[in-house]
Amino acid sequence: MKVSKRVWVRSMLGAAAATALLGTAWAQGQPVKIGLLATLEGPFAAGGADGMRGAELAVKQRGGVVAGRKIEIIKASSDAKPDVAVNATRKLVEQDKVDIMVGPLSGGEGIAVKDYAKTQPNITFINGSSGAQAATLVNPAPNFFRFNTEGAQWMVGLGKAALDKGYKRVMVIAEDYAFPYSQVQGFMAEYCRLGGKVPEKAWVPLGGKDYSSVIAKIPKNVDALLVVLGGADAVNFLNQYENAGGDKPILGGSITVSQDILNYRGKRRDSLVGTLSAGPVADAYDGAEWKAFVADYQKNFPVSSGAFPSPSLFAYVYYVNMKAALDGLDAVKGDLSGGQAKYREALSKMVLKTPTGDVKLDGNRQAIGSTFVTEVVKDSKGNLFNKVHRKVDGIDQLLGMKKEEFQMGSRDVPACP
Repeated sequence: MKVSKRVWVRSMLGAAAATALLGTAWAQGQPVKIGLLATLEGPFAAGGADGMRGAELAVKQRGGVVAGRKIEIIKASSDAKPDVAVNATRKLVEQDKVDIMVGPLSGGEGIAVKDYAKTQPNITFINGSSGAQAATLVNPAPNFFRFNTEGAQWMVGLGKAALDKGYKRVMVIAEDYAFPYSQVQGFMAEYCRLGGKVPEKAWVPLGGKDYSSVIAKIPKNVDALLVVLGGADAVNFLNQYENAGGDKPILGGSITVSQDILNYRGKRRDSLVGTLSAGPVADAYDGAEWKAFVADYQKNFPVSSGAFPSPSLFAYVYYVNMKAALDGLDAVKGDLSGGQAKYREALSKMVLKTPTGDVKLDGNRQAIGSTFVTEVVKDSKGNLFNKVHRKVDGIDQLLGMKKEEFQMGSRDVPACP
């Protein structure tokens, strides 16, 4: 049977139109798969669970849909070890075929996942709560974004607050990996410049159980301890320090006074009252957007479900990064075509509205944002929370220093014995 040229052309045009319509329908209707990785095993398990809550809240606030596309979350767990985090990420990307990754939680994990991101140029990676400087400051990946400020940025203002309190000599007790190096650098860069001294540093293994040797060598002539331990490590140290009769006041790392620590039920808990710290959140911040965020967290995750009275640092930072992922999707109307180039461009140019203020990214796709200097206090119900002493806005990754003056944190840098 012969087919006229006119009929053939009409058929081809119809097929092309149908293909275009199907393509549009796919772009608008197919789910977006987001891999969500947090540390649900090991010393940071409680924080990781709250990080998951924060990410889920960002999705719930949009009804689980962005630009007509359903958001499908595929979760995975790590244990704060970089190799485990990369293996979990690899499964999500290469087997589960996620479109976007959000995570991981811990500092060394973030550096490792950033390096893996370079092998997957068509997938966009957005941080979870990892706060190590090197994740974005050293050999950044063009497809790795961090909408949270990092560990050193979180400590800005604490050095001055410590000196104002009369703490002229401080011993550092911190876990021996990338994130605490960043926290200590952020503290010491300011503290040492203003005249403070750090005669002793004790770097302890992540997941350590026995702190007796560290406690035994605390110098008598230090005024306070800067403790940068998180999760179960912080709880173990605080209990052992209490049992040993320790009486030095404590300056807390950002994760040392997060809600997952303030809600543990140990003897040393109440002696945290008065502890100065700094970080990206403050439980008692009175900003309207922050109050709305806390109320939404409490509504969706009541204490009876295992959540905290107020969202932890991990919940907040995962929320911010997931919100960025979703806001970026909205900006490009769900279009992830072309190796996600339009999506990444939108993320790079975004001014993200967060519960604590606007966040924008630098050239390395690293957040420039705010930090709170805080003090632990107790409310009428016996709950511990962080009261605001000071809010510092617009902190970049070089902490306001010139590039030639800045030194990234390590075991030995900075030093002011």
